[in-house]
Amino acid sequence: MKLILILGDQLSLSLSSLAEAIPGTDLVVMAEVGAEATYVAHHKQKIALLFSAMRHFAAELRSQGHSVHYHDYDPLRPDQTLFDVLSRLVEDLHPECVLLTECGEYRLQHQLNSWQSKLGLAVRVLADSRFICSQDQFEQWAAGRKQLRMEYFYRDMRRRTGLLMQDSQPEGGLWNYDNSNRKPYRGKPALPALPAFEKDETDLAVLALVEQHFSSHPGTLDSFNWPTTRLQALHALEDFLEHRLPLFGDFQDAMTQGQSFMFHSLLSTSINCGLLTPMEVCVAVQARYHGGLAPLNAVEGFIRQIIGWREYVRGIYWMKMPSYADENFLANSRELPSYYWTGDTRMNCMRECFNNTLDHAYAHHIQRLMITGNFALLAGVSPTQICDWYLAVYADAYDWVELPNTLGMVMHADGGLLASKPYAASGSYINRMSDYCRGCHYSVKTSTDSDSCPFNSLYWHFIDRHRAQFEKNPRMSMIYRSYDKMSADKKLALRQRGDHVLEHINEL
Repeated sequence: MKLILILGDQLSLSLSSLAEAIPGTDLVVMAEVGAEATYVAHHKQKIALLFSAMRHFAAELRSQGHSVHYHDYDPLRPDQTLFDVLSRLVEDLHPECVLLTECGEYRLQHQLNSWQSKLGLAVRVLADSRFICSQDQFEQWAAGRKQLRMEYFYRDMRRRTGLLMQDSQPEGGLWNYDNSNRKPYRGKPALPALPAFEKDETDLAVLALVEQHFSSHPGTLDSFNWPTTRLQALHALEDFLEHRLPLFGDFQDAMTQGQSFMFHSLLSTSINCGLLTPMEVCVAVQARYHGGLAPLNAVEGFIRQIIGWREYVRGIYWMKMPSYADENFLANSRELPSYYWTGDTRMNCMRECFNNTLDHAYAHHIQRLMITGNFALLAGVSPTQICDWYLAVYADAYDWVELPNTLGMVMHADGGLLASKPYAASGSYINRMSDYCRGCHYSVKTSTDSDSCPFNSLYWHFIDRHRAQFEKNPRMSMIYRSYDKMSADKKLALRQRGDHVLEHINEL
């Protein structure tokens, strides 16, 4: 008999370890444990999603003839780690080995590496075949390259998968339609409603458990509406294809007040925990283009996020860990402002993003990158603190995808490995891509006044204090030329206003 451990982000019948399971002979092990639920202060909806999806998946496995040992969460139980659960089963059942698919997070994989000697039996780890690019394949692609740019990796992935390809050439003649994906949203067309998922007894039991035992964690469960079964995830995919994909490309960078989801898919939670596979989603999206039901800029932009960016950051993560987590190129050390956890700020754009986050465990990529992330970059927040925040508050966040995105893309803490320039922007960008600046306490039109937009003031403060790191960057040269044309009085006023904002950062 083998013990086959399935983790909370491995809820796929196509999992490599399940392929070796013999129903009725081997024992599948799944466990809700305190150590995994609390190593950061995970959003209540994230815990509820995973616990409920795990319970539904265990029931599906049983219906297919598998024997399943399911460890429900109970804070009074002595077994509060995955190793505790396995150790007790090994002692009771004397299996021939433990089998599992490789972990998604270095933290857990590192712990797992010691299990064989501690348990006194073989622990076999199989590759996660649900990803399109294996770790070995990524390292082969990266070998000898001076720059590991996502765009070139993405083109290789297009060739490898055949997605949006005509023979050896990209559909439409271009590899990338990002320039066609930046329209602001002005109220039309109407935003489609999301599908509502009915909660069964399992969902309701988990929601009650999370409210009881994780009440101190951020967020609310009131608006919980995530797919917790594969059937629901497939329905979410079909709804996106029908109602939001056609306009996803035009408005994927747009933001508007009171609208949390825009035309985004919200499929990342289902893909990242295993209810959907990345290739089945991409194939379905491509089919809408070939059927004339979605434009190329929407389809290409979506597929690029999956086979390009998602696979790329995973490759970077496993190639560079564990030292990658300690990168801090800009030597940032500021504490994360308290309103990241409460949403209590007079900056309207930040408040909107925090409300999305706390209400739904969700914010789309521009809200994460160009608002909450941009502010952390401009303010010089510690990369570790902002990385832990993103990992905690988003339902789709796992270390392999969150850490490179935040540390590299958002905070430029890796010195330019992921991004050739920092994603720093003033309030002008936010004003162009949203209506958040309307009615804000601060003025997006000024940078040195007492009520100036903090993004404006901190932007030039950031440019000034990091001149040594960026003035020779060809993509930053125009910014420094503009800064150098300012009068000495203007520069002094910007520095003073920026200093004031940083000194009173928790009061904004």
